[in-house]
Amino acid sequence: MFYLPLIFCLGICLSSCSNPSSTPSQNAASTPPEDNTKLTFFGVVLEQFDETGKPIWQVKAKAAKYTTEKQIGQAENPEGELYQDGKVVYQIKAEKADIKQDGKQLFLQGKIVATDPRNGIVLKGNELEWRPEEDLLIVRNQLNGSHKQLQAVAQEAKVKTREQRVEFSQEVVAQSTAPQLQIKTEHLMWHIKEEKLFSDRPIQIIQYKNNKITGRGNGNTAEINLKTKVATLQPQAKLELMDPLMQITSNSITWNINQENIITNAPVRVFQAAENITVTANKGEMQIPKNIVYLTGNVNAVGQRRQSLKSNQLKWDLDKKLLEAQGNVVYRQVEPQLTFQGETALGNLATENIVVKGSNSGRRVETEIIPQEGR
Repeated sequence: MFYLPLIFCLGICLSSCSNPSSTPSQNAASTPPEDNTKLTFFGVVLEQFDETGKPIWQVKAKAAKYTTEKQIGQAENPEGELYQDGKVVYQIKAEKADIKQDGKQLFLQGKIVATDPRNGIVLKGNELEWRPEEDLLIVRNQLNGSHKQLQAVAQEAKVKTREQRVEFSQEVVAQSTAPQLQIKTEHLMWHIKEEKLFSDRPIQIIQYKNNKITGRGNGNTAEINLKTKVATLQPQAKLELMDPLMQITSNSITWNINQENIITNAPVRVFQAAENITVTANKGEMQIPKNIVYLTGNVNAVGQRRQSLKSNQLKWDLDKKLLEAQGNVVYRQVEPQLTFQGETALGNLATENIVVKGSNSGRRVETEIIPQEGR
């Protein structure tokens, strides 16, 4: 791409200074002196255009010191626009900044503020790099991003301006207000128009209510829909709830934060600390406001004394401490050793108070009692 020359719009004041050099010797007469010339311009406008004449950046400053050797302008109160396809994609400003440009990219160093007028996102950092050919804006060094949906801090942000996507990297901590979440990871991608967050690294999501932690989710990857308030964690996902105190682990957990509903479509393990009960199944669902868990497929509930209840389906009412099992029910106790088989079961596993029933077709409950030796 051919770039038109850099344009300087200068004010009326111009000063230059250079270090006086000694009279060169006869042997060094043919060597040109080192050019350390510094120029100070007032009312500066730095502009760059593409081959079609469309602007790709424009920066204005009240004053700028320009070193011809290093091509760096130390500007006071610079502000301007970054363009993509002839349209403004970011507005930039700073109190002071070192500006460097080579016709293909623009680099600013200082306390930089970059604002996208299309969506309102504001990125603050100490370095800004604009690569229009790559459609890439980089803000790094104590990065802070803010938006009506999300606040984030990280070491670096890479922005694809056409797609309106931001990629946060290194020590990322993001917070949303609706719902009230804190997100920690090393890599977070934000699709602003789609209102979605993605992470391909281990991630932790902490939910708050009235500034108190109510849930904590972990996974190796995650997708968070800020519009629907749904988070999907996978694989090796774990969700901890504070009230009731319990853990849900699976390779795929869908957490509807707004509706307070949890769904796993992969093998799941649920542990409840109060009664020390662990339940495994092929898949499950929990309705947090009702404190009810539904489990399906190869359900196996195990209590503190190794008593177990197996079934095809299980409804677990945490408030009532009640298990309702259906389909191929097998209940076992260790002491005394006994086994009941039937079609349904109802009771409290922790207290070993379980009633097993047969089916309506007349199938009887099968009971097996194993006497202990010496009795």
